[in-house]
Amino acid sequence: MSTRRFRSLLQSAASRPYRTALIIVAIASITGAVFVTSYSLALGRASPHEIPIGLVGNANGSPGIVAALERGVDGQLAFRSYDSARDAETAIGEQQVYAALVLEPGRPRLLVASASGASVARVLEEAAEGVSQSGVSDLQVVDLHPLPSSDPQGLIAFYVTLAASILGFLTAFQLVANARGMSLRAWLAVVLLLAVVGGFLLALATDPIIGALHGPFAELWAALGAEIAVAALFASTMVVLIGRWAILPTFTLFIIFGNASSGGAVAPPLLPPFYELIGRFLPPGATVETLRTAVYFPSAQHWKPILVMTIWLMCTLAGLLVSTRMRGRAPAP
Repeated sequence: MSTRRFRSLLQSAASRPYRTALIIVAIASITGAVFVTSYSLALGRASPHEIPIGLVGNANGSPGIVAALERGVDGQLAFRSYDSARDAETAIGEQQVYAALVLEPGRPRLLVASASGASVARVLEEAAEGVSQSGVSDLQVVDLHPLPSSDPQGLIAFYVTLAASILGFLTAFQLVANARGMSLRAWLAVVLLLAVVGGFLLALATDPIIGALHGPFAELWAALGAEIAVAALFASTMVVLIGRWAILPTFTLFIIFGNASSGGAVAPPLLPPFYELIGRFLPPGATVETLRTAVYFPSAQHWKPILVMTIWLMCTLAGLLVSTRMRGRAPAP
C-alpha cells in the first residue's frame, strides 16, 4: 500500500462519521466486556456470605451438628437464637432469616424456605446432606415455603424485573429518536402511560396468563410499573444531560449492576459483598424483593424496598425536571 493511500485512509478514519463510529464500536465492546465481567463475578461465582439462620436449642449440646453444618458452607452462617421452633418458623415466614436449625429433643431439623432464595436453600440442603453423610447426625431438611411448579427455580421475579427495566429505558430512547417535538408535560404523560400500561401487561402475562407468579395483582402491577417509570425517567434525565451517550449510565445502572445485584438469580447471601450492598439500594433489587414477598410471603411485605423505589421515583422525576430547566429543553425537543 502506498504512503499516500495509507494517509488517505487515516484521514478518512479521522473524519467525524468514521471517528464517531469507531468510538461507538469501542464503547460498545468495552460495555459488553464489563457486562460479562459483572455477571460472572456476581452470578457465576456464588458463594455463601454470612447467611442469616435461626438456632433453636442448645448448640453446646450438639456441637458436632453445628460444626458440620458450618463446614458445609465454609463457616458463613450468622446464627440468631430463638426460643422455640414456632418462633423460628415465624422469623422465616417474615424473611428475617433464611433457615433455622432446630436442636430440640428428637431428630434435629433444618428448616429452609426455597421461596426466600432457592440458591440459599440448595446450599443449605447440600450442607445438611453432608452432615448426615458424615455420620454426625441424621439431619432432616424441611422446606416450609417451597417454590411452586410454575416457578421451580424462583427466577420469574428476576426475569420480569429485567423486562420492566428494559421496557422503561428502551422506550424512552425510542421516543427520543422517533417522537420529537413533545413538551416536558407531554413526555411525563407518556412515561406515566407507559408505566401503567406496561406494568399492567407484565403483571397480566406473569400472573393470570401463564400463572408464573400468583400474587396480589395490584401489588405486582404497582411494583412493575414503578420499575418501568424509574428506568424511563432515569434514561430521560441522562438524555437531557449527556445526549446520545445516555445509554451508558442507564445500561450500567439497571443491567450491568442493577440486575446482577438484584438477588433474583442468586440470593443476596451468596453474592459478593459489594453486590449484596448495592442491591439493597438499586431499583431492580427493590422490585425483585417486593415481587417475591408479594407472591410468596404476602402477609410479611417489607417497607424497605418500597421506600427505596419511592425515593428513586422522586429523585428521577426531580432530576428530569431540574435538568430540563437547566438545559432549557425537553428530552425530545
